[in-house]
Amino acid sequence: MTTENKPDVASDARTIRASVLHGAKDLRIEDRSLFPPGARDLQVAVRATGLCGSDLHYYRHYRNGDIICREPMSLGHESAGVVVDVGSDVKDFKVGDKVALEVGLPCEQCERCKEGRYNICKEMKFRSSAKAFPHAQGTLQDRINHPAAWCHKLPEEVSLDLGALLEPLGVAIQASKRAQLATGSTVLVFGAGAVGLLVAAMAKISGAGTVVIADIDEGRVKFAVDNKFADRSFTVPMKRGNTTEENLAIAQEIATEIGKTSKQSGQEIGQVDAVFECTGVPSCLQAAIYATRPGGQILLIGMGTPIQTLPISAAALREVDLKGVFRYANTYPTGIQVVSKKGPDYPDFSKLVTHRYKGLDAAEEAFEMAAKTKDDKGNLVIKVVLETGEDKASL
Repeated sequence: MTTENKPDVASDARTIRASVLHGAKDLRIEDRSLFPPGARDLQVAVRATGLCGSDLHYYRHYRNGDIICREPMSLGHESAGVVVDVGSDVKDFKVGDKVALEVGLPCEQCERCKEGRYNICKEMKFRSSAKAFPHAQGTLQDRINHPAAWCHKLPEEVSLDLGALLEPLGVAIQASKRAQLATGSTVLVFGAGAVGLLVAAMAKISGAGTVVIADIDEGRVKFAVDNKFADRSFTVPMKRGNTTEENLAIAQEIATEIGKTSKQSGQEIGQVDAVFECTGVPSCLQAAIYATRPGGQILLIGMGTPIQTLPISAAALREVDLKGVFRYANTYPTGIQVVSKKGPDYPDFSKLVTHRYKGLDAAEEAFEMAAKTKDDKGNLVIKVVLETGEDKASL
């Protein structure tokens, strides 16, 4: 990573504070030395970091699925901040600029990178992921040095909260690009967490005729419709069978019930053109296959259960395509345009940030809140943002 570029004079280093994970639920505030930025880097005071599900897995288990931490690591990758120093070769940024950070650094040399699909570069180094070693340290630090090429200048009217949301929004934009929805398409989204809500919003923005969002949490799907992220809602019943056959029968039943949802025109939606599966839960992917029309498509976004039992013949015999979606590539410019727009029928992206905490010392409390679906007052927990920065500047 070019962020490791260090000048020869050690006295140029400044001391910053970082939140560092040493084990499951073992967060510590530590001092680190940060050198001036390299020639092509920016030094950014991190001001807003959204807490992601993958960060939460690391916090709670010191691992994310099969990826195990092998050294202490700072978490955080959904971030925006303010430029405080500029490398000598950087021409397009100045001190004081607000920027969103794209924290995945690909090799830029392999075939996937050359064809623009750098999100699946094998040599990707992604902040707050333990996949590469040494780990790429996350953004829960006072300041970081980051390549200017992977920083995105924010318009004045875009808040740093929204700048941090550009990272998960990138996943939704990537899914939308992979889907290539026809205007007027019927769309089903499983999962009404932050990513599911963003995916539903992008389906609407991309021209879908009716977007139905489904989740076991009635409050979340109501939030989605009330705030223009989706057109219709469906609360998934908590039904589980004792055998594979029973579970597949339940999945078919759920798909049939979703099909009775009305379109914008008033007609029943029937089988949909596309399903965006954002949960990773086997029952949802099973229902997605049954809910999709012949020749339709399913976008696999949720990173849930890695091995699943699926009615694959029900997809194959109807030529239902299953497409993977992993992170994002070339999405930030579109994301900035998306969050810059306003309108009475336009999704209100600012509503996604439901809880804010100030300072690195509040990281543990913020992670505990991010693990909940509702706070102690019964309010929905969708996106928790940790606001930081050594000068305590207002967001």
